[in-house]
Parts: sequence; C-alpha cells; structure tokens
Amino acid sequence: MSLDKDISAVAGIIQDSKKVTIISHIDADGITSEAIMRQAGTRAGIEVRSVFVRQLEPITMKHVPDDDSLKLFIDLGSGQQNLLEERGLSDREVVIIDHHVTQDVDTQYIQANGLPYGHEKLSAAGVGYLVAREIDDVNIDLAKLAVIGNVGDMMARENCGLIGPARKIADDGAEFGNVEIVKDDLNCYGISTRPLHILLSFADDPHIPGISNRPGEAQNMLTYEAGIQLHKPNGKWKVWEDLDEDERKSIMGRLALKLHSAGEPLDRLRGEHYIFPDERKYTPLRNASEYATMVNACGRWVKPYTGSAVCCGDRGEEYREAEHMLRHHRKIIREMMEYILDKGVTEYSNLQYIHVGSRFPDTIVGIGAGMALSKLNRRLPIMVLCYLSDDPELVKVSMRTNETMVQAGVDLQAALLEASEKLGGAGGGHKIAAGAYIPKESEEGFAESVNRILRQQLA
Repeated sequence: MSLDKDISAVAGIIQDSKKVTIISHIDADGITSEAIMRQAGTRAGIEVRSVFVRQLEPITMKHVPDDDSLKLFIDLGSGQQNLLEERGLSDREVVIIDHHVTQDVDTQYIQANGLPYGHEKLSAAGVGYLVAREIDDVNIDLAKLAVIGNVGDMMARENCGLIGPARKIADDGAEFGNVEIVKDDLNCYGISTRPLHILLSFADDPHIPGISNRPGEAQNMLTYEAGIQLHKPNGKWKVWEDLDEDERKSIMGRLALKLHSAGEPLDRLRGEHYIFPDERKYTPLRNASEYATMVNACGRWVKPYTGSAVCCGDRGEEYREAEHMLRHHRKIIREMMEYILDKGVTEYSNLQYIHVGSRFPDTIVGIGAGMALSKLNRRLPIMVLCYLSDDPELVKVSMRTNETMVQAGVDLQAALLEASEKLGGAGGGHKIAAGAYIPKESEEGFAESVNRILRQQLA
C-alpha cells in the first residue's frame, strides 16, 4: 500500500456514505481537520455532523453516536483503535484520518496516516485535505486550512517551514490564491499583530541574546541602530508586515550579529511564513501561526464549534466570540506563566517540573509550559502536572522542549509513552511536545521516572 492508495480508499468510503459523523480533537489541528472534512462532505451532498472531544478515551466514547452514520475519526483514532473495537464498531463503520502512532488491533480499520510512510511533518489536517481533494478538486481552497493545521501542530517548527507533502499543500493554496508563501523571512511569531519591539522580545527560537525577554532593548535596537520608525502616521505601532524588504534585512542583519557575537548558530533566524491575502491585515487571521492560535484558544476554552465556524468563513458573531476567546486565552496563559516563574520549578538532571494542582485547566497547561520554558533553563525540558476537574482520579501531564534538545536526542512522546504505560496511563504527541494521563495515585515519582528515560535518550 501507499499513502496515496490509503487516501483514495478513505475518500471512496466517504463518498459512498449518506451520513458521516466527524469525531475530532479540540486543538488547532483537530478543528481545522473537522472544518476541512465538514465542508468537503457537505459539498459532496453528504449529511454531516461533528463531535469534538478533548481526548479519545473510554469516558469520551459516549459522545460517539450509536447510529448508522460512518464514523470518521480525525486527528485521533489511530492510537485508540482498541476503544473502537470495545465499542463494537466494525471496519465498515469507521475510517480514520490521523498522524499519530497507529495501534495494532484485530479489526482492520481503513485509515489514512502519513506517519507509517515516513511523513512525520504532516498533520491530520494535511492528510484530511488530501482526502478532501481526492473527493473533489474543488476542495483546493481548503489547502489554507490544512496549512493552519500543519503550522498549529508544529509541523513547520523543526525546519522553520513546511516540508514534504505539507509544503506541497501550501503550494496548492498559493495556486488557488488564498495562501502567500513568504520565504527567507524572520522566524518569529506575531508578524501580523505584534508591535515590532514586542515581536522581537518574544523571540525564543532562536533566543536572541540581549533582545529576547527585553522589550526595552529591542526598542532601542530598532530605533537607534536600525533607524526604524516604530509608529505609523496614524500613531499606531508598526508590525513586521509593515516593513519593506530593506528594513527587514537591516533588522535581521543586526539580530544575526548578536547571535554570532554570542557564539550562537544562525540557522534558525530565518524561516518561511504563510500569509492569507484574503484576510484583513493586523488581525490574527492574517497568517497561519496566529490564526492557529485563535482556533486553538476556542478549542481549549470549550468553544471548538466557534473555531470551526471561523474556519468555515464566519466573520460575524462567531468571529467576535473567537476574538474574545483569544484575549481570555492569552490572559490566563500569562497568569500561568507568571505563576510558574514565581513559584519556581524543581530541577532534575534532565528535567524541570512543576505541579499546578487545580489552579489552571488541563487544556492549557502545555501551552503555558511552552511559554515558561523560554524564561527558564532552556537546556531542560519542562513538565507540568495538573488535576482534571471532571476526573479526580487522573493527572494530566504536559511536556515541552525546544529544537536544540530534540536534535540532541530528546523525544518527549517516547518518554511519556514509556513512563505512563508502566502505570496504566496513556501518552502521545510529538518529540517536541507531548502529553499523558496517569492515575492520581501514581503521580509521586513520575517525574523521576521521566527524568531517567530522558537521561537514557541523551546518553
């Protein structure tokens, strides 16, 4: 078999179905995946309904309807096929579109997943788009959503841009006209909305000595060294998109000099951005990374249908609700980051961790961990544990690291999978970001166990 044949098989099953229930995840990849498949199904005349779940586990399987619809699991399912079997779902009732490690079970569920074919940088939204395009070429406009899903699930992070099939999907968007690919640009988040000095002070990949976490110094460099006017004629702050090519080169040249002077590599200073010319400037919808953050915020705060509506074109009431979710999301993330920095982390030889108890919801602890890492010891992956409000018997574990540690051999997914399975829990994710659920009675000593596994990975 091949990925193309798997995609064709899944597309054929969907086309032959009268009713489809989409079961998807609540993050940016899951929400864009759902929006892609919902629009592709509706355009094909199929009756479609959607269900979002935080995680596919026994307690959430109750949300999968017991009816005659085709159950389309996307951005989940490959690693939880045992739950589908236990539910009594046959191979004729299920298709799976995913990008996580697949599980061996007796039932031969039809699935499209790039991972078994070596496509590690292709998210579920990417695979979903390929299925949608196989259903009908008219769905090429949905490449934009696949770009958002790929970027939102960090498929572009390691290589400072999308590669392989994910990059070809971006080319589809460029061909259609709703994606603009900007090459060899500043590798930094917030190019469409953040004031220039704030943009640079938040740089963490790479960390710019003297600039990262220092907005005052960033402002001085821009004003007195690069000669950049930080305000527009209307008095508003300029953003990166406002700069011309010469201004961008001047700033990046100075950042490169700071990295070189500190003995730091320059390879991560430049990257590729994906701009959406059909969206308004200075909004979070203008580029893939910021769009993904807005959609992710909706999902993390129990509004995945709002995120999906925005992905499907709503720029009215649902978009205003999404903006509210984004503001709230950023506020709580800042509070969590400040809490971590104030309380402090416990450091082991290969890990730093903190338990936040019930102070913050489990849906955002991983994001807060990633932001806090930029201000902590960047040579140690960070792990955050928290309690679940709806399941007091479980503990959620979230881990984040950076590309430097991944290149050194760190694989957070493998570490959490090994450590959690020993306790009867479950883990998954990616090398750079992963999560797990473990029994509450087993949380003591879990950090030490993960630390030992990380030490073995780095040996």
